Amino acid sequence: MIVVIIFYLVLCAVANLAGIAFVLAGHEPLLVPYKVGLICAFSGGLGGFLYCLRGVYLNVCVYDQWDSRWQVWYFLRPIASLTCGGASYLFLKAGLIVLESSIQPDASEIGFYAFAFVAGLNVDKFIKKLEEVSEAVWGIERSRAAKTSGGRKEEL
Repeated sequence: MIVVIIFYLVLCAVANLAGIAFVLAGHEPLLVPYKVGLICAFSGGLGGFLYCLRGVYLNVCVYDQWDSRWQVWYFLRPIASLTCGGASYLFLKAGLIVLESSIQPDASEIGFYAFAFVAGLNVDKFIKKLEEVSEAVWGIERSRAAKTSGGRKEEL
């Protein structure tokens, strides 16, 4: 099953890179207004791929503690990372999360892409941050999962 998971993760990485290349190539004019958001989503997906690949390496090669109960996680995490990368763009664009204190007229989208990569790399902390923002801005309480996850072991 480890081989299947590694194949799936590599396939996810290739799909994310292909998505970035497709959007950057500009072959589809309908995607141009969504370019930054799509690349953020794909960047988050790459962050998730890296995190999962590191998890396989550590759990199989370093600690020799592979647990089949986590197999579903390896299939779902890249999807969650892709989603968090896209959500990071929405929250940055809306100004609910700020990368810098002043607006730079010549700034590029690199900061958006880097933040999306980190959001995909560290989904748990990103979701906690979104819940904090949601609570502060709209008064939406944190989810039960966020309230009760304090006692669980941290992921590798």
